[in-house]
Amino acid sequence: MAVKLILRELYQKGVRKEDILFIISNGLHPRSTAADAKAIFGEELYSQFWPTGQIISHDSEDPEHMVDLGHTRRGDPVWMNRYVYECDLPILIGHVQGNPYGGYSGGYKHCATGITNWRSIASHHTPAVMHRPDFTPVNGGSLMRTKFNEIGMYMEEKMGHPFFCCDAVLDSHSRQISIWSGYGAEMMPLPWVDADKRTYVHWAEKKYDLLVFGMPQNFHYGDGMGTNPIMMMQALSAQVLRFKRVMSDRCVIICSSLCNGYFHDERWPYLREMYNLFQQDYMNILPDLDRYGEYFATNEEYIRRYRFANAFHPFHGFSMISCGHIAEMNTSAIYIVGAQQPGYARGMGLKTRATFEEALEDAMKKFTGPNPNILALPRTFKTPAVHLCMKDPFLDPMDEYGHPCGH
Repeated sequence: MAVKLILRELYQKGVRKEDILFIISNGLHPRSTAADAKAIFGEELYSQFWPTGQIISHDSEDPEHMVDLGHTRRGDPVWMNRYVYECDLPILIGHVQGNPYGGYSGGYKHCATGITNWRSIASHHTPAVMHRPDFTPVNGGSLMRTKFNEIGMYMEEKMGHPFFCCDAVLDSHSRQISIWSGYGAEMMPLPWVDADKRTYVHWAEKKYDLLVFGMPQNFHYGDGMGTNPIMMMQALSAQVLRFKRVMSDRCVIICSSLCNGYFHDERWPYLREMYNLFQQDYMNILPDLDRYGEYFATNEEYIRRYRFANAFHPFHGFSMISCGHIAEMNTSAIYIVGAQQPGYARGMGLKTRATFEEALEDAMKKFTGPNPNILALPRTFKTPAVHLCMKDPFLDPMDEYGHPCGH
């Protein structure tokens, strides 16, 4: 809907159809297929722009269409899609939805991750940024979010004009609550007001000692996320980021997962190698892998898979690894129940039990005591998550950075 309305306005101002280029801003995510483009744009727009080559997917490793803009004042490198850099009117169309990486999607996060490359993303998707106390619980005032804004504004400075942004605030069923448009710096704070009302839920009257939920095989990043051991850790940590405000200091997670050893090597061709590396060479915690970031990120075969075989970029795995450690940092233990190949879970430092009852018995004996407060979360990974908060946020010691639950 937004694309059609924006096109109508552009045509009314004299813009020609042949001067429009759509770029799917996938960043380090898999480059889009024709089927992906059709799902995003719908049949009508797809048939108008796909056959003429006017819908493309961002390629962060294309040497001819990436431009080095130098460094922000903080020293972060900024690379940018050349098509966007050289255009007359860059328009970002996205959404605002609760996200563990910087509070919300949309705004400057769109350009700071979607149309850049791994070297720029490595300035914020790393342990040095993600393991800071201002990152957990999720909020809009972290260093990561600050870097998004700085990188986005630096792109604008180098282009010589701002982005025009159109962001839709989405609810838990991905329906549009409100739509906001305007120049990035002016527009971005406005949809957050609406988004806060559905995202930061001031609900809990007590802290919880046990979080209980299930993890499917196929969600968020694709088929295999709930069975690939490194992606499982990211998914667990994402819940900690969202629910940390209502977790006690001794909190334990009990999570069901097939954990069947399905890595989906076509989508993540490098994660099996990362997992095996984590099992050796003095690798005790996930951040110990961080020193291999550039080694993987420059692997020519993995890059070819990203560019031409719809795989994730290899550095994306290090974002997952950086996030994955947050679960260990903020829980007493994590149990995986029902695993078909439990060794993969144990290889990530997780405990394994056959049933919830066995896991609960062990957790009460070792961590929580006999009468734990238990929070069951049956909708986890089925709908976009909220960020649970204490009913009275001022009683929550986790907000010591002056960010009430929102930001």
